[in-house]
Amino acid sequence: MSTTNIPGLLQPVIALNGWTFVMEIWMYATRLPAFGRIKEATDPSTLRSEIDRQTPPSVRWKADNFNHLFEQPTQFYAVTLALAIARQGKHNATDLKLAWAYVGLRILHSFIQSTSNKIMLRFGVFAISSSVLAVLTGRAALLAF
Repeated sequence: MSTTNIPGLLQPVIALNGWTFVMEIWMYATRLPAFGRIKEATDPSTLRSEIDRQTPPSVRWKADNFNHLFEQPTQFYAVTLALAIARQGKHNATDLKLAWAYVGLRILHSFIQSTSNKIMLRFGVFAISSSVLAVLTGRAALLAF
């Protein structure tokens, strides 16, 4: 199958979705061993907050990031797909660069949160990625309205 008819904007969408699976694997690779050391983790009456208190922060960071990849990135998926549809598959270099910038920033955000969780650094990357997403949204709005 030729990729010439597939909008280039689908590549960053698929890449970010793929990254979410990478984070899921990383999360389980650290979380399952940690839960094996927490007796209450197998008790269904144990509250998640109780398990979280016994889970090392570096393990929780990966789970937190995995959850974050289902928050704002859902807007990215919708806006990027809207752009791809509105442009009828025609290449737009600016949209594509912005989409890849967003994906790169989200991956950087994941690494920061999952390894050191430096809040201000993570927030800076998040703020920049939000700005990129706002620009993509504005570009889509100009086409839609």
